[in-house]
Amino acid sequence: MKFTEKMQSAINEQIALEMLSANIYLSMSAHYASAGLDGFAHWYYVQYREELGHAEDMMKYSIERGGKVRIQAVPAVETDFASALEIAEKAYAHECLVSSKIEELVRLAAAEQDLASQDFFMKYIREQVEEEATASNLVDRLRLAQGAALLFLDKELAERK
Repeated sequence: MKFTEKMQSAINEQIALEMLSANIYLSMSAHYASAGLDGFAHWYYVQYREELGHAEDMMKYSIERGGKVRIQAVPAVETDFASALEIAEKAYAHECLVSSKIEELVRLAAAEQDLASQDFFMKYIREQVEEEATASNLVDRLRLAQGAALLFLDKELAERK
């Protein structure tokens, strides 16, 4: 069964958001790499790759359902950041945005009686719980560190994922 036009449009918007998310994390990774904080650079690069994977997964799903993927323009992302805490706070806020958009997709799929899409996007609902918790934890740890332990956190992040 093909998507309704409304569902297809919403999925294409989510693909664009996932690609924007990837660029946001790539920018954060580049910022840290330029600052010599390779652990943070690595961690945000892993996030970048994960977001690209989400976009690709959603594209594949859409095609398997007979949909038409429309790649949209992705706006430029911020490249200048004042602090590690600012970056972490922005990443957390962005993860909350992504969560809300995926929840909207699941609600739309329910309204459209599209059980396959509900099921497909539920894995992203579950994943976003983890993503928000991880991002929130990093914000909390950076606030506690107040910049003093940035190098220790950098080393720890280098060993994740």
